[in-house]
Amino acid sequence: MAKTISLINMKGGVGKSTLTVNLAWHFAGYTNWSKKILVVDLDPQFNASQYLLGATKYANIIKDGKLTIWNVFEQHTRTPTGKTKFEPKEAIIPVVRMPNGGKIDLIPSCLELAFSLQNPYEKEDLLRRTLTKLENEYDMILIDCAPTESLLTTAAYLSSEFILVPVKPEYLSTIGLPLLVSSMLDFHDKYEEHHLDLSGIVFNAVTYYSPEEERAKEEVKELAKQNEWYVFSNEINYSRSYPKGAREGQPIFRTSYARTEMAEQFKDFAQEFAKRIGL
Repeated sequence: MAKTISLINMKGGVGKSTLTVNLAWHFAGYTNWSKKILVVDLDPQFNASQYLLGATKYANIIKDGKLTIWNVFEQHTRTPTGKTKFEPKEAIIPVVRMPNGGKIDLIPSCLELAFSLQNPYEKEDLLRRTLTKLENEYDMILIDCAPTESLLTTAAYLSSEFILVPVKPEYLSTIGLPLLVSSMLDFHDKYEEHHLDLSGIVFNAVTYYSPEEERAKEEVKELAKQNEWYVFSNEINYSRSYPKGAREGQPIFRTSYARTEMAEQFKDFAQEFAKRIGL
């Protein structure tokens, strides 16, 4: 049965999609793992989908009318003659197959997902029910969440065992954390029976150059202490290898000019993360 983790912060631009995709590649087998990974792109901006597929292939998938996460929330498939019942496996796109048996699959997102929010009645549990049908096919399911409070947030919480919170240590990114605290408290009040662990907060795109960065870290650590949240000891430094990887459709381990120490740093974080979720 898969470990299901949502990557979330109520502030955009903190590196959720990049972190999601690189974790998927790490555990699928670019390192010493050989896990079966499903990435669920739950963000209408579809960054993770484009990262994994490339802009051209993603555009063709949408143009050809392939199924996306939108179909999960609408529970039907459009056809020339009307609508048919949605089958979860039909929304899965194979992305990577490793020689060691590891793999990455994707349920892509699309702009239409935002329209599902206009009619949210009884849709909160649809993602969980869909992933329950798929969880025995995978070792890990990574959900890349949108940076806003909505039906999609509740759906992600209900589908997940763990939350991973990437934080870029700067003022505008850290203000999303109090919103996340409020969001999770509201969720626990409404869904008391659902157990949701916060695996931790990871500092992402760290430069070590700015006094403001250190101040932001201290503010985050204080908030984490108040809420008994774990802060990962391994941080992820800023590197041009990450945007380079997005352009090349490659993990940081395989980009054309990735520095060895940056790849090793990411591996160290991923190992700490694996321990936190009991992988």
